[in-house]
Amino acid sequence: MARKSLDCRTMPSERNCTVQIAGEEDEVLELAVAHAVAAHGHTDSRELREGLRAGLRDEEGLLAEPGSFLQLIEFHARDLDGFGRIVEDWRERMGREATARWGVVAADRDRSGTYVEIVAFPDHDSAMRNSDHPVTTDFAKQMQEVTEGEASFRNLDVVRVLRM
Repeated sequence: MARKSLDCRTMPSERNCTVQIAGEEDEVLELAVAHAVAAHGHTDSRELREGLRAGLRDEEGLLAEPGSFLQLIEFHARDLDGFGRIVEDWRERMGREATARWGVVAADRDRSGTYVEIVAFPDHDSAMRNSDHPVTTDFAKQMQEVTEGEASFRNLDVVRVLRM
């Protein structure tokens, strides 16, 4: 049986909860119900369980799935450690309000000092909430201080995930 996952960041919430639960389907559902009742004030009901079950995803499908959103950022830097420090500062300051699922920074083997960062979000709206946050605005200003030239951004809607 495939492992399942449920991520509060993909569910409507007033708390901006970041809890993610993974395991066998029945385990995840029971833990998600307990969490929804204890942390979000829901009542255990058939409707709640159906809604949570509809939000279950195959665990390996969480890296990217149709409907999710990726932002690709290309930048140039001599001091990648400086970039790493501002990313860590951003993560600490954003805390539970972060909507990004994961990020990767890769060095371009053919262009020294060129890097690409890929950041994944559950969807475009989540990415826009992240972009509009004052902590992200500060991050963008700090990024200009540790990089050379203008960063370029590509906003990408995931339309297909290929399993290799």
